[in-house]
Amino acid sequence: MSKRRQVRERVLQALYAYEASGDSVDHVLATIIRPAFEGDRTYLRFAERLFLKAADARTEADVLIDRHVENWDLSRIARTDRFVLWIAIAEFLYFEDIPPKVTLNEALEVARAFGTDNSPAFVNGVLDAVLRELRDSDRMKKSGRGLVESSNRSDSA
Repeated sequence: MSKRRQVRERVLQALYAYEASGDSVDHVLATIIRPAFEGDRTYLRFAERLFLKAADARTEADVLIDRHVENWDLSRIARTDRFVLWIAIAEFLYFEDIPPKVTLNEALEVARAFGTDNSPAFVNGVLDAVLRELRDSDRMKKSGRGLVESSNRSDSA
C-alpha cells in the first residue's frame, strides 16, 4: 500500500472522528493525523492539508454530491462513503498536482477497504458525475504532466 493511500485512510478516520465527536480541527490534527506521520514531514503536510481542505469544503462537496445522487438524501449515504467523496472532491478542487484518475482510483480503494460491498460502485458513479461537472464548469485546475486526462502514476500521488 502506498504511503499516500495511508494518508487518505487516516484522513478518512480523522473526518469520521471530527464529525462524530464535534472536537476541534486542532484536536483531531493533534490526536489522529500528527501521531501517524510525525516522522515524515512530507506525508504529514499532505495529511494535514488534505484533512483541512476536506473538512473545510464539506458543504461544497455535499452540494456537488447531492446533485448527482438520485432519490437519495445526503443523510442516507453511509458516512464512510460520504467522507471518501469529500476527500476526493477536495483533491479534485484543491490539489493541482494530483491527476483525477489517481484520485478516482484511490477513492475506490479506500471505499473498498472501509465501506460496504456497494461502496466502490456508488463512489465511482458519484465521482464520475462530479468530475464531469467540474470539468464542464472549468472549476478544476490541474497542472503538470499527465494531470488533465490520463496518468500512469497511480502510486506516486
